[in-house]
Amino acid sequence: MDYWKSKVAPKIKKIFEKSGTKKAAAAELCKTFEDSKEEYGKDFEEKKTELQPRVVEIYEASSTEIKALVKDPKDTGLKKNSAAIHKFLDELAKSDFPGSKAVSEACSKVGAAYLSAPVFFVFEKVSSLLPEEKKEEAVATEEDTKKNGEAEPPAAEPAAVEPPKPEEKTAEAAAKA
Repeated sequence: MDYWKSKVAPKIKKIFEKSGTKKAAAAELCKTFEDSKEEYGKDFEEKKTELQPRVVEIYEASSTEIKALVKDPKDTGLKKNSAAIHKFLDELAKSDFPGSKAVSEACSKVGAAYLSAPVFFVFEKVSSLLPEEKKEEAVATEEDTKKNGEAEPPAAEPAAVEPPKPEEKTAEAAAKA
């Protein structure tokens, strides 16, 4: 019993204190980020065109897990890929991506899992700069349906062309004459 009180209990207490401290620090960092969020949004809109090539390059060089999280952010992904997210945010911070430096520094202090709102904000802005992949997906789906032997969906019928009204014919004839 003496060993429990002197050795084990203090270690358990430290663990719980640390997690409580992280949550409090994360809440404070999220609040600070929320206060600056509007400024980051304005800065992003101003720099959008110059940021796009660098962001696409960073995105293409990142892992498939990060690509999936950027396209479809989920809390479980933050917990599983915390180190990769931090690396991705560092790369964005080097490119002066608005808000990424603050989020990256906050992640290094408390971890990405505690900062879902700021991380998702940055991911949302990043995804808005990425080129659309809908055309590629449509082609892939069409090829898949052909491979599976399924019938192609019927093409939309072109709208029927109405013949010109008699009044329009006389106006056209008068213009030609």
